[in-house]
Amino acid sequence: MAVTEQALMAALASVQDPHTGKDFVSSRAVRNVQIDGGDVAFDVELGYPARSIEGDLRRALVAAARGVPGVDNVSVRIQTNVVAHAVQRGVQLLPQVKNIIAVASGKGGVGKSTTAANLALALAAEGARVGVLDADIYGPSQPMMLGIARRPESDDGKTMEPLENYGVQVMSIGFLIDPDEAMIWRGPMATQALEQLLRQTNWKELDYLIVDMPPGTGDIQLTLSQRVPMTGAVIVTTPQDIALLDAKKGIKMFEKVGVPILGIVENMAVHVCSQCGHTEHIFGADGGKKMAAQYGMDYLGALPLDMQIRLQADSGKPTVVSDPDSEVAAIYRKVARDVAVKIAQKAKDFSSKFPTISVSKNT
Repeated sequence: MAVTEQALMAALASVQDPHTGKDFVSSRAVRNVQIDGGDVAFDVELGYPARSIEGDLRRALVAAARGVPGVDNVSVRIQTNVVAHAVQRGVQLLPQVKNIIAVASGKGGVGKSTTAANLALALAAEGARVGVLDADIYGPSQPMMLGIARRPESDDGKTMEPLENYGVQVMSIGFLIDPDEAMIWRGPMATQALEQLLRQTNWKELDYLIVDMPPGTGDIQLTLSQRVPMTGAVIVTTPQDIALLDAKKGIKMFEKVGVPILGIVENMAVHVCSQCGHTEHIFGADGGKKMAAQYGMDYLGALPLDMQIRLQADSGKPTVVSDPDSEVAAIYRKVARDVAVKIAQKAKDFSSKFPTISVSKNT
């Protein structure tokens, strides 16, 4: 019995993308279908990196295709194609950077930098090209967290090469100053330094640039949100009321400048005693989840109050790389995939498609 493309597509339509809930046929992810007798081959193109679930997806697609009468051999190639998405109106995209994700918090001490580092490493582990910009001018922590302690090089004296570790490109003011030096700068100086770090770094073909924002909603945060082409923001909070109060201010700031919130990450959600296993909600229960529901935003996940997360980040080997098979690393990778999926579903950037109008004197 001859295998038809129609029968094959009908079978593949039974397989759903676990992240979007849509099947791969209606979402036009199935490409390059080839049928040669009983041999079928096709590609599936994802708009987000998902290396850790590719095996399960491939098995489900092969099983569906094999259910078609006459099919003997199935070859599936899963590809990721991350594209640039729309940013705030009037802000130009950065060359070599497709999507910029701000990781922000209303207040300090909620684990924002730890989340930013692990989110970047998780996206890289899922197969994306990722960079980190440490925008916390007064307290840069990414050099320590990502285990980098050297100065960036400049080939032309005008632009800097990003430093790299664990497959992630990194730039921070912390690379350019002495670790013990205090940045005694007023807002405009700090903002200008940040813009230089962002725009004078030779980022290499990034799918995602994670910006570790300074805590709060002051001058630097506002200027960054208006001038940096942001695809979206991830808000980090802890369950306690005082942190949630400040996180809400961060949400309002991004809303005012037209940066969509991709979701909320709740840090220190529960403490599990390392001696007896007893669980306790030290900072309150489900505060971040309730806030996400209140604002109609995605609740990306809850991270435990775990000493290992802190020790691993302090030692320059965050959880995703130091303990990749752990439950905590799995949470970070799920958060990373959810953020990437949310971006993939947003409007694409078409600015590069539009012609530029030049006015000439010679009419």
